Amino acid sequence: MIVIKTRSELEKMRRSGMLVHDILKALGDMATEGVSTWDLEVAAVKMMQDAGAKPAFKGYFVPAAGERFKYVLCTSVNEEIVHGMPNPRRILKKGDIVSIDTGVSLDGYYGDSAITVGIGQLSEQAKKLLQVTRESLELAIDKVREGNRLFDICGAVEEHVVKNGFSIVREYVGHGIGTQLHEEPQVPNYVDRRNENPRLREGMVLAIEPMVNAGRPEAKMLKDKWTAVAKDGSYSAHFEHCVAVTKNGPWVLTRQ
Repeated sequence: MIVIKTRSELEKMRRSGMLVHDILKALGDMATEGVSTWDLEVAAVKMMQDAGAKPAFKGYFVPAAGERFKYVLCTSVNEEIVHGMPNPRRILKKGDIVSIDTGVSLDGYYGDSAITVGIGQLSEQAKKLLQVTRESLELAIDKVREGNRLFDICGAVEEHVVKNGFSIVREYVGHGIGTQLHEEPQVPNYVDRRNENPRLREGMVLAIEPMVNAGRPEAKMLKDKWTAVAKDGSYSAHFEHCVAVTKNGPWVLTRQ
């Protein structure tokens, strides 16, 4: 069931979303050569504690992993697509890209967002990968309008990514969000005609999150049962925003 939010609920989600925005902005500035992904985790924990927020990811149980996630961030470097785990031994170096994904709950409502940051001078392919992935998210956001359908969002990502020579990760998708981190509907980054294609209604909130590989689309799971990587070892980028459907068009809850 897709949960429709009232204006007051959207305002609460906006507060959660802006905290996530502020955290990611600080971490994006902090993510430089010589910094570890654990340094980012420590900083994020403090910011959440200072704001009185509950981390969305820490303690989240995934049956396939058989345990609860131990961190407030997912930090996925280079070929890691999603769900990479902060580690004091994972030192960022020139040419790396790192996806920083996090979420919080404030007053019972969730915010969730992700950025991918380049470290120092990137290859031309890596720069294009980040640009195209970011652009695909913006194109998808523009489709979050009353009367459109879910496939309009999915197709906007897929079309832009494919025409630029990159590939869509199919195993992981976006989602609805509200009083739960993951709500209906699922939001693939491609048109999957096996899925429902609901019409967008005022009050729906979608976490749209393109995950794009520079090479082939296939993913594999590492032995830690959390970290998903590009099977061919190519770089992978990930951006995410929570977007509400309103009478006035898309309202991005996770940015200023």
